[in-house]
Amino acid sequence: MRAVTISGVGMTPFGKFLDRNVKSLCEEAVANALADAHATAAEVQAVYFGNAAGGTVNGQEMIRAQAALRNTGLAGKPMFNVENACASSSTALHLAWLSIASGQHETALVVGAEKLSHEDKAVSFSAFAGAVDIEEPRPAGVGSGSGSIFMDMYAAKARRWMEACGADASDFARVVVKSRRAGSLNDHAQFRKQTSVEEVLASRMVSDPLTLFMCSSIGDGAAALFLCSESYARKSGARPVFVRASSIVSAIPGGPEVVAVRAGRAAYEQAGIGPEDIHVAELHDASAPAELIHYENLGLCAPGEAAKLLRSGDTDIGGRISVNPSGGLLSRGHPLGATGAAQIVELTRQLRGQAGKRQRPGAKVALAENNGGQLAGDSAVALVTILSL
Repeated sequence: MRAVTISGVGMTPFGKFLDRNVKSLCEEAVANALADAHATAAEVQAVYFGNAAGGTVNGQEMIRAQAALRNTGLAGKPMFNVENACASSSTALHLAWLSIASGQHETALVVGAEKLSHEDKAVSFSAFAGAVDIEEPRPAGVGSGSGSIFMDMYAAKARRWMEACGADASDFARVVVKSRRAGSLNDHAQFRKQTSVEEVLASRMVSDPLTLFMCSSIGDGAAALFLCSESYARKSGARPVFVRASSIVSAIPGGPEVVAVRAGRAAYEQAGIGPEDIHVAELHDASAPAELIHYENLGLCAPGEAAKLLRSGDTDIGGRISVNPSGGLLSRGHPLGATGAAQIVELTRQLRGQAGKRQRPGAKVALAENNGGQLAGDSAVALVTILSL
């Protein structure tokens, strides 16, 4: 397996854009990524396109990449449509990485895109309904009126976790405060207004203990990544960031470990490092408790120590392990198919020293964790990607 680099990144702002379609979002993200890589569409040898809900929200099925990218100059390229819930573009990245590492391609473009906003909110919420095993009986209380079966599931996990470690809702509120502070410094974030613990706790209850501010929102956006071999990057004059590891695992119903733990262990082994070597991370915080739970899943702290780690400030902007400096899903936004690629955009900029006021000084090693769907009480799939200079 040869070295693979990310040599160009680009994305749109994330938000609710009822007047934009998926084509428009993709065209902006692709153009930005190619410009950043000092590359042209002609240099792209293959395209891996991540999208989760296009069929449900706008009716586009089967040829989502070919339709979305028809005006980008990429027409005629091999295109691979990848759907894997919230982890769609993380999975697309994994496949692109494999294609270059194996020598099949010298270059590849990863595009993640999602259009979730709709004039009828019921259509937007329905996009999430199929990300579970529809024949699996739902736990009591799931789908009981919150409007989101996933927030009900996250709330149930949060309650169990609180009982096990002694954390409380104020810790979840602190995650949101940190997230909004980061979002306020990110001109591509969906939510850029800072908040307080009191405001978070006082926002509308969605599914106990999750208040509105503790839940990621419906949104639209696109992100793109230009990958290439190390030799190609050196010739182009781009600023490469290396993909040191990429792992993907699926849920094992009744298994002893959750998918994020297994994906993290596999990535650490692949990269030959441990959690203590990570400087900056982007984690799947679809709800505020998820960030804290992932601290423990990925070994960033010992079991039961997540709230303590958060309170220490070590995971804040510029901290020892700066977590979600983009604002994460809570503040940068969570357009499902675009999320994984957007995580990598942020981490690439962090490693290049291009993150401005969000910069973690001296960042050399970065980790992205993304998961999606639900199966037997666990995420259906999880990916962990490790980048370094």
